[in-house]
Amino acid sequence: MKDYGEPRVKIEAMPKDTNSAGNIFGGWLMSHIDIAGVVASRELAPERVVTISMKEIIFKEPVYVGDIVSFYAKVIAVGKTSITTQIEVTTTRLNESGVNECLHVTSAVATYVSVTKSGEKKPIDPELKKLHGF
Repeated sequence: MKDYGEPRVKIEAMPKDTNSAGNIFGGWLMSHIDIAGVVASRELAPERVVTISMKEIIFKEPVYVGDIVSFYAKVIAVGKTSITTQIEVTTTRLNESGVNECLHVTSAVATYVSVTKSGEKKPIDPELKKLHGF
């Protein structure tokens, strides 16, 4: 995750976030994926963004109560009003030997649209695009 910098969201999975099988609910993970993408996209659209799409999410590893879950996100494309982000999710937990291990949980691509407070599309400032290499 070195290309992503610090996590946009980092949180401990709690008992209230479990599904009927006792694992962390997929919807809980999806909501934090969305938040991480928003945080990344706000660097280019500081007023407000709304989610317009999220591509397939495949859960590769379960998340358990007590896991530290990190949500990394970076902007991968910018349009006139849209921002596309890549989100990677990892979990850190103690393995059976008592050693912390980091596991890749899932990935997602989410797209947001820059909007005003009243919800109208707002073009992304060309200077911010340039500043971020787009």
